[in-house]
This record gives sequence, structure tokens and C-alpha cells, in this order.
Amino acid sequence: MKINYRTQGTCSSFIEIEVEDNKVKEVSFTGGCNGNLKGICSLVKGMDVNEVISRLEGIHCGNKNTSCPDQLCKALKTL
Repeated sequence: MKINYRTQGTCSSFIEIEVEDNKVKEVSFTGGCNGNLKGICSLVKGMDVNEVISRLEGIHCGNKNTSCPDQLCKALKTL
């Protein structure tokens, strides 16, 4: 299943996610901190969706109430 998610409140504007058998197969962000987001994408690849959510949900970026990892969780919760 593919998810195309428009982020809110972050420097990145869009996340594309591919999930297969409840595992994250691919993730890519549009915009945001390129190196950090490439690292996040690499780390979550192959992880169970629920594990990603339990580890990354609720992370804040600076004084924002969300972050790119938190937005990834919001996208995954749309499954």
C-alpha cells in the first residue's frame, strides 16, 4: 500500500510511504533537513509500522508541536 501524505507544521511538505505486510518498505520526504530525513528513512525501512509509531510519535522540533518523525507517524496511522 502506498501513502501520499501532506505534512503540517514542518519544513518538509510531503511524505511518500510504501508499506507491505505492515512493514515500512520505502519512505521519502519532500523538503526538510535532507541528511536527517535520509537517516530516518534508512532507519525505519523494514520496521513494523507499529514499532515506528511507538518510537517516533510525539517528537517535537524546536518550539513546534510536531516534527517530521511525528508527521511520519500521523501518515502511518492513516492505514
